[in-house]
Amino acid sequence: MTVTPAEPDVAALKAGADRAMARGDFQGAAALLGQATALAPRRLDLWLARAAALRAAGDLQPALAALDGALATDPRSFPALLMKAALLERLGAPHGAGGAYAIALSQAPPDDAMPPQMRAAVAHARDVHARYQDAFARRLKESLRASATGPAARRLEAFVDRLAGRRRVFQQEPVQFNYPGLPVLEFHDRERFPCLEPLERATDDILSELIQLLDEDAGGLEPYVNYPDGVPLDQWAGLNRSAAWSAYHLWKDGEVIEEHARRCPKTMAAIAALPQPKTQGRSPAAMFSVLSPRTRIPPHTGIANTRLVLHLPLIVPEGCGFRVGAETRAWRVGEAWVFDDTIEHEAWNGSDEQRIILICDLWNPHLSEEERELIASTMAAMDEFTGAAPDGAGL
Repeated sequence: MTVTPAEPDVAALKAGADRAMARGDFQGAAALLGQATALAPRRLDLWLARAAALRAAGDLQPALAALDGALATDPRSFPALLMKAALLERLGAPHGAGGAYAIALSQAPPDDAMPPQMRAAVAHARDVHARYQDAFARRLKESLRASATGPAARRLEAFVDRLAGRRRVFQQEPVQFNYPGLPVLEFHDRERFPCLEPLERATDDILSELIQLLDEDAGGLEPYVNYPDGVPLDQWAGLNRSAAWSAYHLWKDGEVIEEHARRCPKTMAAIAALPQPKTQGRSPAAMFSVLSPRTRIPPHTGIANTRLVLHLPLIVPEGCGFRVGAETRAWRVGEAWVFDDTIEHEAWNGSDEQRIILICDLWNPHLSEEERELIASTMAAMDEFTGAAPDGAGL
């Protein structure tokens, strides 16, 4: 290795600084390290050591300047970024520290790769940053509260949470059909679906038919996840062919299940009023979805962003929940919602009772009638070419 003329001097200065630090002479150590960084301005370790010496001496502003030297050498240096944020906090600059901790945390190594003392510093950084995010979001929401109403208020709240870093941005990830130009909305606004209120008014009738069929035809339930042998199961391994998540199908793969439909005439009449897709071999789809006690449906995405999914909760014990993207909601009996299932979503039943909801598919309202017809034709042509709709098309 080639040794530059300055290196012996730098090594001597660093050794002298280490001795000074050991005896508590922080100012002396900082002075020696200042000489060393002048000789070797690209040595990150020297800048960090100088910043640490200045911090120990209580010279916080010069310590920040030393960290700027470190970051000029390596802008992604996690120790330098973390120390800079901590110094800003000590200097009484909470907003600056909160933002600086965010930058530092973006470069943090995995927790299990950190020494214990660094883990404690990172835990503190996360706490300070979370409080900064909360304060930032609270201030912005206060400025909007008087002027935003309805769907605009919901979107603005999500916008502010994203600005504050409190809400992850999710995208559509359809398994197969990704139609361009459709908005990415986790839960769609009720205002776009006048069909929800008539369906909700039919909740008592639908629930009555559900209870009767569970008493008389529980054998009609089948596992919702039902892949054949030889298919990679990934997250579905625990639920494949399991009664833990089962379905009582009313419409399946575009066909009415006549025996089931006869048991649920009022439910079928309510479903008939919905703007459901009609695609050969695929939809309409409608079912009672039964999630057993202590069961979790893992995060997953649906097949097509051209359709949305409607939930009408019917039996919902405490301890159940549903997440789509960054938004988590609790079902309430008789209150329907519509969501985009091509955005990552999951559901859970943490109770000791069954959770049952009516699930139907709907056309995405942002598609024109012409587009709907062409999309249905395209899917039919594809299935004709390949032989059939794929197993699990409704997931």
